[in-house]
Amino acid sequence: MIDLKKYEVWFATGSQHLYGEETLRTVAEHSHEIVKAFSESKRIPVRVIFKPVLTTPESISNLCLEANNAPGCIGLITWMHTFSPAKMWIAGLKVLQKPFVHLHTQFNRDLPWDKIDMDFMNLNQSAHGDREFGFICTRMKKTRKVIVGHWQDEQVQEKLSIWMRAACAKLDAQGGKIARFGDNMREVAVTEGDKVEAQMQFGYSVNGFGVGDLVSYINKASDQQIDKLIKEYEEKYNVAKNLKKGGEHHPSLRDAAKIEAGLRTFLEEKSFKGFTTTFEDLHGLTQLPGLSVQRLMADGYGFGAEGDWKTSALVRAMKVMASGLKGGTSFMEDYTYHLNPSGKKVLGAHMLEVCESIAEGKPALEIKPLSIGGKADPPRLIFTAPAGHALNATIVDMGNRFRMIVNEVDVVKPDQLLPNLPVARAVWIPKPNFEAAAGAWILAGGAHHTGFSQALTSEYLEDFAEMNGIEFLLIDETTKISEFKKELRWNEAYYSL
Repeated sequence: MIDLKKYEVWFATGSQHLYGEETLRTVAEHSHEIVKAFSESKRIPVRVIFKPVLTTPESISNLCLEANNAPGCIGLITWMHTFSPAKMWIAGLKVLQKPFVHLHTQFNRDLPWDKIDMDFMNLNQSAHGDREFGFICTRMKKTRKVIVGHWQDEQVQEKLSIWMRAACAKLDAQGGKIARFGDNMREVAVTEGDKVEAQMQFGYSVNGFGVGDLVSYINKASDQQIDKLIKEYEEKYNVAKNLKKGGEHHPSLRDAAKIEAGLRTFLEEKSFKGFTTTFEDLHGLTQLPGLSVQRLMADGYGFGAEGDWKTSALVRAMKVMASGLKGGTSFMEDYTYHLNPSGKKVLGAHMLEVCESIAEGKPALEIKPLSIGGKADPPRLIFTAPAGHALNATIVDMGNRFRMIVNEVDVVKPDQLLPNLPVARAVWIPKPNFEAAAGAWILAGGAHHTGFSQALTSEYLEDFAEMNGIEFLLIDETTKISEFKKELRWNEAYYSL
């Protein structure tokens, strides 16, 4: 569902006519070579497009306007090969609406110590050309990422890849739609928010539907569609005997497949990229959607439970950023704690809706009691996430701004088997430790719902937050509560100006 190769980033090189046409031809050749290397790199997730060297205010403005209107363009990579007087960039930067990254590099890696002359010096001026460009960006308060290093270095290409994936997620949200079946869970504060402000800030819209609109699609699902899904379940999962054909609960599995068929059709026909449900609005449904939600997330849809549209949109953005990377991404919730002094841990789970992309091994498909929602017990995928690095992220509405909070964690194996826990789960140790992580999260107003990922690092989320002009707070191994409180106070003052 998510293909990042449909996107492109434009490589924009700055120079000027002062050095003559021969120098400009060499600048273009160097830029072509860099673009070729990026295009062939396995790290770079999108197409890199060479653009003619920019030497006048008019050419810069025209390129920025073209980028704004190019539907597949995620933004610009800017680089000043020579000295590019930055007043030429003012008009273009004023109209540029797409993100841009400033690549501070130079074509040659090493100095030719025995051959260097003034011709070489005139050609290779990134060291001060990029500083001139950096000044005007800062003077104009333009948000951008600055990446420093030689363009062939792995870490430079990795940082470019991270920025590109964040830019893909930003572009994906423009005109994106989140379907909200029912409202949010009654009396809950954190899942509320300003949907108009969110559309202005992020680009996606939130569209409400009565659950009856979904039920009408579910009721149209054919036996052929259901049979096809049942066959897929049996191939992909360890299906419990009582759910198989002839088993006591096989009708419940067919109901789950019917819900999936109808939900898929609804989302596909209306071009939605994410959705929410709520267990308090299930009129006309035989069971709370669980299996269908898990599988749709695995296909790239965003999801938020109890009407949490902000988390649905965030999970979708994280899915876009993580496309093709090792590790899964899912809707998640801090559910309960293990507070043994020898090792404090968090058990993350939800009633049903955890994405199979984070499963270690082949998930089990079972039916278990669900003591909430007042409907029939639903089948669901049960599994445990593998050990390794991960993060939890949330976006909350602070009234005058949106705030993203990210906590880096280490996923660990459960201390013991969990034979009676009927849901998918992940167990983690938050950084820097349980007390500081939970304390900082609560002080920051972090939600109980999150986007959980073992594919992304905090750098992806920080880039995404900056592109969207929202506050970013990181809780990691360096976090100290006293300093975190200061950051909260400083940020409050900044956003109140």
